[in-house]
Amino acid sequence: MAKPLAAPRLPLGATIGILGGGQLGRMLSLAASRLGFKTHIFCPDPSSPAFDVTSDKTVAAYDDQAALATFATSVDVITFEFENIPIEAAELLDGYYLFPWYDALAISQDRLSEKRFIADLGVPVAPHRAIRSEDDLAPALASLGGAGILKTTRLGYDGKGQRRIRSLAEATAAYRELAPFPFVLEALVPFEREISVVIARGNGGALAAFDPAENVHRDGILYTSTVPAAISLQTATAARDHAATIANALDYIGVLGVEFFVLADGSLLVNEIAPRVHNSGHWTEAVCVTDQFEQHIRAIAGWPLGEPTRLADVVMENLIGDEIAAIPGRLAAGVRPHAYGKAESRPGRKMGHLNHITLKTPGK
Repeated sequence: MAKPLAAPRLPLGATIGILGGGQLGRMLSLAASRLGFKTHIFCPDPSSPAFDVTSDKTVAAYDDQAALATFATSVDVITFEFENIPIEAAELLDGYYLFPWYDALAISQDRLSEKRFIADLGVPVAPHRAIRSEDDLAPALASLGGAGILKTTRLGYDGKGQRRIRSLAEATAAYRELAPFPFVLEALVPFEREISVVIARGNGGALAAFDPAENVHRDGILYTSTVPAAISLQTATAARDHAATIANALDYIGVLGVEFFVLADGSLLVNEIAPRVHNSGHWTEAVCVTDQFEQHIRAIAGWPLGEPTRLADVVMENLIGDEIAAIPGRLAAGVRPHAYGKAESRPGRKMGHLNHITLKTPGK
């Protein structure tokens, strides 16, 4: 079918298909069940944590066209929990109710295409150069001041597929280590902090943005998201406006994460976008009227968007690897835990998170 202009208004009991069975798929499934929907999760990993909380599941590879077709005909709408599903799978499913659209997935899967798309909207991005061969390294590095971050244009997340470089020798070594992918070389931006905005867009262009979160990374993985962020009202407004510009340009349906660098003067550069619910938005489940997961389900189900208002200050802390075992001993007042149900703890693997809520004193 042609690209639909809006998400269909789903009735209670409808089935939402989710590509991916990790923690984001798990949390989307939980949110869907609260709204009276069923879910069907498609994932190659038989031990996927999302399978514990879904009514139906398909264990098959993302390039299994027969399994994808059967899956698509068994659900009312389809969404995805991560942007690195094979583009061929998204192309096959583009003839169904797939939200967000195939376009958003295709753009976000290629860092260079993503930057060009955002820049063409008049939204600022960091200086960068395309690296299509080793011969491009020297002139690109020189034009960016002799240092930068070399990133594969595809399949990078949580610090993977990228190297910080400060010389041509380091650039050459990184290129050869990460090859054969195409690359983008980004300038080292002198930012003061990193923030992100999680925004939802629904039918008719309705928008609902959550407050910007201030993010701290450890070993390339998000460590904490703090709300409110230590930024001015002007910067916060600009971040929401930029996120809205991107969502509108994509004719987006669902929740979108937009990551920014904040410069010393409060201006912003977009780092990257994620066409899905976002790790830096996990704080919303503890202190918002409508959290990001419910908001995404509402949007793709054609329901009105919920209220994103924040009711308290909060710090979301990711639990990586064996840190998950500390949950019982860290349940102080105002701490809300979420364990993802993953069977195996590994270094660098996101196992859960804690939301540290600033509780109001009674009577004040």
